[in-house]
Amino acid sequence: MFGFHYRLERNTIGFVLAVIVAASIGGIVEIAPLFTIDETVEEAPDMRVYTPLELAGRNIYIREGCYACHSQMIRALRDEVERYGPYSLAVESQYDHPMLWGSKRTGPDLARVGGKYSDDWHVAHLNDPRDVVPQSVMPAYRWLSRTELDSDDLGLHLKAMRRVGVPYTDAMIVNAENDAYGQAAPGSKRAPGVAERYGEGTNIRAFDGESDRLTEMDALVAYLQILGRLTDAAYERKTEAEE
Repeated sequence: MFGFHYRLERNTIGFVLAVIVAASIGGIVEIAPLFTIDETVEEAPDMRVYTPLELAGRNIYIREGCYACHSQMIRALRDEVERYGPYSLAVESQYDHPMLWGSKRTGPDLARVGGKYSDDWHVAHLNDPRDVVPQSVMPAYRWLSRTELDSDDLGLHLKAMRRVGVPYTDAMIVNAENDAYGQAAPGSKRAPGVAERYGEGTNIRAFDGESDRLTEMDALVAYLQILGRLTDAAYERKTEAEE
């Protein structure tokens, strides 16, 4: 076998053809499933898009490298399902650009962390993880509470997301900055517009505990609190399986 390989290496044309064949096989294996994507990806009529504040929080999550230690993909293994909740469905990531499935679990998977803890818990955890999880090796992110969120370009970000298939409406794009402030200030005049555009079930509250200003802490906590909650498809599938 090695003799054949040595001879192939000395034959330039033969070696190039062998590389092309090997690459073609790998490409076909990766591309072929895409032709059946309409049959393999689940439907989720109740799926909603990220609000501007949640999308800003997702950007902060990526910026701070949180994806390097936390995955967002629960595999269909008994121990993972029992620990984290229903296994992840492809449809749940259809509005994620880029996707954050990951495979590194220095920290727990966050695919279903939305609603699992209170806003106060998340704020305390981000300010100093050891305050709530003594054995944690996660760094502190205290500056998020002190840093005001830059919301000037949120409309442009939503517009860019629409270009890649996320169904943001013109009204969502035009009101992006107002909606970001309104979601974190439930008593303001901007808050009703958030529920009108993104649904009555949208989390509208002062995520960092202060409604008089909009911080990066508001955005990141808003994002964490919606993870696994954009659609109930996974929970509905679990119920059907149990029946």
